[in-house]
Amino acid sequence: MRRHQSVRFGRMSPSLLLLGLHLLTGVSGQPVYDEDWVNVFQQGFNFQCPHRELLVAVRSYFSAAEGSDRLWTFECQPPPHDLGEPTECWWDDINRAGMEWFSVCSKNGMVAGVQSQYFSSVMDREWQFYCCRYGHRCPYSCWRTTDVPWYYGEEGDMTVPVYGYFIRGAQTTFSGVLRDRQWKYIVCRMTNFDCEFQNF
Repeated sequence: MRRHQSVRFGRMSPSLLLLGLHLLTGVSGQPVYDEDWVNVFQQGFNFQCPHRELLVAVRSYFSAAEGSDRLWTFECQPPPHDLGEPTECWWDDINRAGMEWFSVCSKNGMVAGVQSQYFSSVMDREWQFYCCRYGHRCPYSCWRTTDVPWYYGEEGDMTVPVYGYFIRGAQTTFSGVLRDRQWKYIVCRMTNFDCEFQNF
């Protein structure tokens, strides 16, 4: 698992500290050039976790001067071994640029990748999640993080969650004149026993 260096944390509620889940997004200021960004400003990207791993953390860097766009990088971890191999993986619905949206992986899937294209006409990106499911296993204990970023000018709004929580989707709204998105990530555990199909 890749570890990030020189991370500073913004304001965090006690409940987030107790649960140990903090998703990490940098805003404004100087970018971390040794970060393994998956894109350059205003260009598309396609990121997929290694086989059998799921998305657990996100880091980004915002620039108003670069079309109100962000650099992105992601971190993955394998789920518990008793889940076995993923039984199905697919690209889920596209979330269009210029629109607020809420999206979770369908069919009890969890996020194992992300692809995105930038559209200069709306200074925004479309998003699509690569989802994987594990037999009859179901997500549970799902919840939304607080808004990311917390406020402009601070770094370190997202950190790696505790082992066993994985990203299932996101909810986004627009914030401020910079036309940057506020993100709430949907995170879940996975059952280690067969369960009936259920939706979040």
